[in-house]
Amino acid sequence: MSISSINYSSSVLGAQIRNINQQLTDLSTQLATGKLSQNYSGMGTNEGFAIAGRSQLSNIAAYTDTITNVNVNINLANTALQSLTTIRNTVQTGSASTAQDLNVNGQTVAQNTAASQFGSMVGVLNTQSGNRYLFSGTAFNTQSVANAGDIINGTTTQAGFKTVIAERQAADLGANGMGRLVQTQPTPSSVRVSEDVAGSPFGMKIAAVSSTLTGATVTGPSGSPVSFSVDLNGLNPNDGDKLSVQFTLPDGTTGQVDLTASSATPTPIGSFAIDATTPGNTATNLNTALNTAITKLANTSLVAASAITAGDNFFNTASSAIGAPANNQAAPPAPVSGATALSGASPSNSISPGFVAGDTITVNGTTLTFVNSGATGNQLNVGDSIQTLMSKIDQITGTSKPSTVHGGSITINTDDAASLNITTSNSGALNALGFGSTPVTATQPPLRVGSSPASSATMLVNGSANTVKWYTGNDGPGSPRSTAMARVDDSVTVQYGAQANEDAIRQQLQAIAVFGTFSTSPTSQYAGGQVSALSLRVTQSLTKQPGQQHIEDIQTDLAMAQNTMKDAGTRQTQAKAQLQSIIDQAESASPDQVASELLSLQNALQASYQVTSKLAQLSLVKFL
Repeated sequence: MSISSINYSSSVLGAQIRNINQQLTDLSTQLATGKLSQNYSGMGTNEGFAIAGRSQLSNIAAYTDTITNVNVNINLANTALQSLTTIRNTVQTGSASTAQDLNVNGQTVAQNTAASQFGSMVGVLNTQSGNRYLFSGTAFNTQSVANAGDIINGTTTQAGFKTVIAERQAADLGANGMGRLVQTQPTPSSVRVSEDVAGSPFGMKIAAVSSTLTGATVTGPSGSPVSFSVDLNGLNPNDGDKLSVQFTLPDGTTGQVDLTASSATPTPIGSFAIDATTPGNTATNLNTALNTAITKLANTSLVAASAITAGDNFFNTASSAIGAPANNQAAPPAPVSGATALSGASPSNSISPGFVAGDTITVNGTTLTFVNSGATGNQLNVGDSIQTLMSKIDQITGTSKPSTVHGGSITINTDDAASLNITTSNSGALNALGFGSTPVTATQPPLRVGSSPASSATMLVNGSANTVKWYTGNDGPGSPRSTAMARVDDSVTVQYGAQANEDAIRQQLQAIAVFGTFSTSPTSQYAGGQVSALSLRVTQSLTKQPGQQHIEDIQTDLAMAQNTMKDAGTRQTQAKAQLQSIIDQAESASPDQVASELLSLQNALQASYQVTSKLAQLSLVKFL
């Protein structure tokens, strides 16, 4: 028989001991690090879940960083917007005050304050977060607004707002200071007042005339240019009889002249004297009183309205196509309005020539077709109104500012001037709407008085080539909020962009610029009336109106973005805890379990050492 070698047995025991030692080393490492292994191969079958969990944790970390950065931008923007609100309240309080004491520069204390606040507002709108301008939209590396001094005073090559407001005032007042109205006395018993040029955007427009003058004949307003006349027919009106004339001012407001016949001595203010012995003198007195009243209205309310309109010409840079004033077929002809029909039999309230069935209007490549009745989709009835046509055009262009009819002129607004293109198969009908040539394209304000001297100008022209552009950020279509977007979760994005030319911001900047820039002669008899009329308009401009965007609306949008990020962050915090738990379960070693296994291995190792020791001492004699 053969006897196995003791050395063979010893080598088996040695391998077992080495294995136990290795296990002890691994368990000691697990106990020290808390991890099952230092490499993926030792992690076990659940390591795939841990790897996926780590990837998700990495995404959450990136979203967290994004949320932090976006919150910084939003907080800075909100601080800026709150400053704008404070500026608005300060200027509004000043403009609403009754103090009208003028300094040597022809301005009140409130106007000086407005000029200072304008500079502050420009600084706020140029707020940066790092190298990002917060109110420039997608052009975040470009200064949002031009320097305050350049906006008001201009540069060596471009006119500023001060020049624009002066030009507009000269154009609206006219050479005779009567708001571009011409007053004559065609006969000894009559008075006639006429607009100087048909279709001019400047000056006062005669809107309505009413009279209770006994024995008098009132004609108009009618004609082109529009005029009215009052003929006393050689008779005297009675005491208390009145003549009222209503005018439309450039900013869309109205002004009215009321004159009362009076035999009192002295003649009361707002009246004209009745000459009981010579009725012809009564007509002369009416002519003089009417001239005085119109001149006063022109040099007070009109001047204020002109300043407001100049602000719109300079600051309101929304793209638009502006038609010349057009008349409808009504007898006598009257300026078109939104209710004016696109076709109809004379003397109905319709344009002439009008559109007929089969005619087309093509807007940015989309064709609108005229039908006799029953229009659907991209069709128009020939008897539809101008407002219906404008609504159809606005749907196609997607403008954020609806097109309008004002003073007989149609303004087609668009967010993208470069893309506007309107053509038609009936050029005569389009001409009747005030658009003299096709294709109709949009001009970019600022608008400037079209000729020199301004007092006799008859049109506004595109002034972009020689006028300071106050807003220098992104000017493209679309929501300002969408100009800055960030993904804050796998399926969640927030929009937090802002632009200084948003209506709420632009209207405030415009009103403050008008109030702070306007000045008058301290010695003028009309100075108080001018400042009073302007203050009233500025106060109204700075008052929140229903249907208009407010600074608070922008803040609400940004707050909603922050709430969305807060909700996303809460979800991510919860997901982070769950993912970490999955990773820990897959990779972490239980200290209790490791300690138990260590104790068991230590016992096994001790037993192995004892057996090995006995075997090492074994001899053949002892074996036998």
